[in-house]
Amino acid sequence: MRSLLKDSDLSPAEKREIIELALDMKKNPDKYAKEMKDKTLVMYFEKSSTRTRLSFEAGMTQLGGHGIFLDKRTTQVSISELRDEIRAIERYADVVMARTMKHSTLVEMNKVMNTPLINGCCEKYHPCQALGDALTMTENGGDLKGKHIVWLGIANNVSNSLVQTCTQLGAKVTMCVPEKDPDAVDGEMEDEAKKTGLYEETTDVSCIKDADFVHTDTWVNMEFINDPKFADEKERRIKAFMPYQLNKALLDKHGSDAKLLHCMPCHVGYEIARDAIDHPNSLIFDQAENRMHIQKAIMVWLLRNS
Repeated sequence: MRSLLKDSDLSPAEKREIIELALDMKKNPDKYAKEMKDKTLVMYFEKSSTRTRLSFEAGMTQLGGHGIFLDKRTTQVSISELRDEIRAIERYADVVMARTMKHSTLVEMNKVMNTPLINGCCEKYHPCQALGDALTMTENGGDLKGKHIVWLGIANNVSNSLVQTCTQLGAKVTMCVPEKDPDAVDGEMEDEAKKTGLYEETTDVSCIKDADFVHTDTWVNMEFINDPKFADEKERRIKAFMPYQLNKALLDKHGSDAKLLHCMPCHVGYEIARDAIDHPNSLIFDQAENRMHIQKAIMVWLLRNS
């Protein structure tokens, strides 16, 4: 039984296979319209979502299956042990996607499951996002081998997955980051990326000048955006990271013609400016759509290989 909890669960060859499958699904939707006929996806959320829920649910519908949304706050999971609840939940599902606060929760779930489990985002990794981004960059630049990708802002769970997937696929990744989110740090992942010779860290924003793609993401995790307890840290981060805001002036200053990506939601005026979101080089909304296509491919691939 195959699951996808973190990016290292897939080999480079398997990632390429999934990306190729997603490209074919996107080009030939009718060919896969009954791929998941009579199959059910259960989506379990410990924190809120827009694109993850919509992309999985819409994708499952397009494949002829059905998606069921479970919010922890409106279930009985909170009054029971998750290892028992998940063993019951999987009896109703052919595949399970879970967005959890902690990666350790996914690991514990997977220990008792006999159904493929997909990480829909945790504090350490976001593998579906990274594969979707790889799909988007492949569509807009061809094979990632030899490409230069810059991550601008704070190192976090999304950048962890992007680093591992893209270095595995032969792209150079520059982390232009003054800080790393403490909850997301994964030293083992960084060491593996460094061994490829395709990973570097800097605080010099001029690195965007020869980038093929520039990515950014929120400086403050979504669960803390409006948390009064996090207000002081939020203000500190805004001041520290403002020089790393992705905007047209920064691109023009360094003569960058990079394609622009953001996993959304965009916090306009903070990590990204309106003129970057609407820039001619912006791929942000194609990127959002591609979450659906790559996740369709992930679900089909996991079931075919389980």
